[in-house]
Amino acid sequence: MKNLFLILGLLLSVSLFSQKLDTLKIEKDRLDSLYIEEVENKRKTDKVLHAEPLFIDLIRDLGARKGEKEWNVGFGMTDNNKFDSYEALVEYEWAPINRLGLEIEVPFTFFYPNEDDVDKSIMPQNKINGLKLAAQYSFFVSEKHSTSMAIGYLNEFEFVNFSHYGNEAFVEGNVYNPFFVAAKRWEQNFHTLIYTGPQMQQHFSDNSMHTTWQINTNLHYMIDGTRNFIGLEFNKEITYDDFDMAIRPQMRLGITDNLLVGIVAGVPIKRESQRFSTFFRLIYEPKHKH
Repeated sequence: MKNLFLILGLLLSVSLFSQKLDTLKIEKDRLDSLYIEEVENKRKTDKVLHAEPLFIDLIRDLGARKGEKEWNVGFGMTDNNKFDSYEALVEYEWAPINRLGLEIEVPFTFFYPNEDDVDKSIMPQNKINGLKLAAQYSFFVSEKHSTSMAIGYLNEFEFVNFSHYGNEAFVEGNVYNPFFVAAKRWEQNFHTLIYTGPQMQQHFSDNSMHTTWQINTNLHYMIDGTRNFIGLEFNKEITYDDFDMAIRPQMRLGITDNLLVGIVAGVPIKRESQRFSTFFRLIYEPKHKH
C-alpha cells in the first residue's frame, strides 16, 4: 500500500511539473510574441526585429523607419604587445525616410606604452582617426520570412596625428567602404547576420591604395520579451597575403526603455600584434513620433 501511495505521489508530482513547464513555455512565447509584435506590427511599414552586432554596428536598424535616431558613445582598450591602445567614439544615426539610415561618427585613438623600454618611434601617435559618413538602404524587408537585406556605403576622411597639426594637410587619406548586410531571425530568439565588403584605403601622400576584405558574421540569442541578448561576432579581414580574425563574445542589456549598454570582449585567433581587447558601447535612442 505504501508503494502504491509513493507511485501515485510521484505521478502527481510529474504531472504538476509538466503543467508548470507548459505554463512557463506559454508565458515565454507570449512575451516573445508581444515584443516582436511591438517592433514589427506597430506601424504599417514592414520591419523585422534583428539583433545588431555591437563592435561592427549597422547604420541604423535594418528596415529603419522615418524619424528613428540613436546616439552611441563607445570606449575600448586593446593590448598590442608593446603598447596599449585606447579607443573612443561618438556616433549619431538617424532615418530621414523609411528604410534609409544615415550616420556620422568621430573616432579617437590614444596610445600608451606598457613597458618602460618601449621604443617610442615604433608606437603610433595619438589622433582623431577621422570623420566617418555612412548611408544604408534596406532594399528587402520580409516579416513573413523574418529576413532583411541592405546595401550601404561608408566613407572615412582620415586625419593626421595631433603632432602634425598645422605642419601638413589636415586630411591624410580616405577610406572607401561599400558593404552588404543580410540578417535572419530563426523562430523567436536566434538571430544571424552577415556584414561584408571591401575596405579601400587611399594615402594622399603617394596616392597608394590598400584593399582589405571584411567578412563579419554574427550569431545572437535574444532574451525572451526584451532587447537583451548574448552572442558572438566573428570579425574577419582578408588581404592578398594575410588573414586575421577576432572572436568577440558580447552582451547587450537594457537599462531603461531607450538606454542600453553593450559589453564586448575580443580574442584574436593569431597573436601577431594584438592580444585581448575590450569594448563598451552606450546606446541612447530618443523617442520619436510615429
